[in-house]
Amino acid sequence: MNKAKFDAEIERHLDNVRALRVESGLFRASAQEVPTGYDKAWLRDNFYTSLGFEHVGDWNTVYWLWKAILGIFVKHHDKIEWAAQNKPYETWQYIHARYNPDTFDEFWEEWGNKQNDAVGAILFKVADLESRGIVVVQSDEERRMLQMLVNYLATIEYWHDPDNGVWEENEEVHASSIAPTVAALRKIDALPFIEVPEGMLPHGEQALKQLLPRESVTKFTDLALLSLIWPYQVVDDDIAAQILRNVEYHLERRRGVLRYKNDRYYNANEDGYSEEAEWTMGFPWLAVIYARRGNTGKAMYYLSKARSVSVEEQKLPELYFSNTDRPNENVPLGWAESLLIVAMKELEHVLVDETSSVVAA
Repeated sequence: MNKAKFDAEIERHLDNVRALRVESGLFRASAQEVPTGYDKAWLRDNFYTSLGFEHVGDWNTVYWLWKAILGIFVKHHDKIEWAAQNKPYETWQYIHARYNPDTFDEFWEEWGNKQNDAVGAILFKVADLESRGIVVVQSDEERRMLQMLVNYLATIEYWHDPDNGVWEENEEVHASSIAPTVAALRKIDALPFIEVPEGMLPHGEQALKQLLPRESVTKFTDLALLSLIWPYQVVDDDIAAQILRNVEYHLERRRGVLRYKNDRYYNANEDGYSEEAEWTMGFPWLAVIYARRGNTGKAMYYLSKARSVSVEEQKLPELYFSNTDRPNENVPLGWAESLLIVAMKELEHVLVDETSSVVAA
């Protein structure tokens, strides 16, 4: 395609995500009118949403998104300070993973809000931005909050703390929940205003070594394990290759990637087995990873699959019901759209025909 067509496609997907943004700078997980509760702001979804805007160089959107996330923690300062000093013993005492995007208030219903990966993801990206000269931590209060988040993860002993994980389900120790904090600690110790407790990073690295390439005791493989390859980059080439083989062999389907085997969420079978939903985000995620590993052929294969499962003017739904062309209501899913943007930017040198770009100009 020529450059103009490429830019137009990127812009459509950016607009899909921009439509989820609220005045505070946060993004809803999906459209405001969906009946599924995805009009809320998840820390994790906002982390992944940020990546798309980073890749197109929209640093103004990135800046205000991360200022809003820091604002969430500042608002809940007292709760976080208590949890950093006293190991939580009730689910509600943990840092919540989703908020009202306008007011930053917590949602109090129980749904599996012990999600240690979300806190690790925030620390990782703040440290990453700071290391690249994108200064979002500007006040003493914000600096204290970051230190408090580090202390919180140390207090809960993140390396063996059973949590609900990326998919907000059963409590167990997840590799994909440990990895973001390991990645964060490798970066954040360079910040002059952060002190990392001794042994905190080695504990996490050892826990990963014992778990991998599994996601957990009960899960042999899981879509969330892709995060260890990118964006967290906490595994070597051998483990990365094992994770990719397992995900592709066991979880890849026609219109998406299963989260894990026997996933009951949007399962089309009444008994909850063998009809697992197919998540569209898996395709662009694999495309990004293969592009960064230098395998352009595989990257283009998965990008093509990702583009083929869009609906309603190139919007990526959260998932498709098993072996069908029927998506669920969460259209678009901001996280999936952002990964598609990243994948396209990673492969721009392949997608854009420079000769036709010159002619078009």
